Amino acid sequence: MPGKPVRGSTTGRAVMAALDLVGRRGALRIVWELREGAVLTFRALQAAAELPPGTLNARLAELRAADIVSAEAGYRLTPRGAALIEALAPLMTWSQAWADDLATGD
Repeated sequence: MPGKPVRGSTTGRAVMAALDLVGRRGALRIVWELREGAVLTFRALQAAAELPPGTLNARLAELRAADIVSAEAGYRLTPRGAALIEALAPLMTWSQAWADDLATGD
């Protein structure tokens, strides 16, 4: 959480806390699977994210505590989680250009 030490930052700066959260095993995959308003059960999310139940439970607890995911009638992104997807859009654009450049040797 912001303001508390996280991996890579003793200060807990917000950006470092966010990168630590989404950098944990399976966290970003969970967020990705819930994009575009998807609502998934635990089992469907487990299959989609390809995570063991214990890991999925831990990530969901962290994402719920961070107000990224809610668990009302299935798992879904909160408005803050949807904003995270929007914030990642420029990174997705950059990464595709990077991959294309590497593939063509540019």
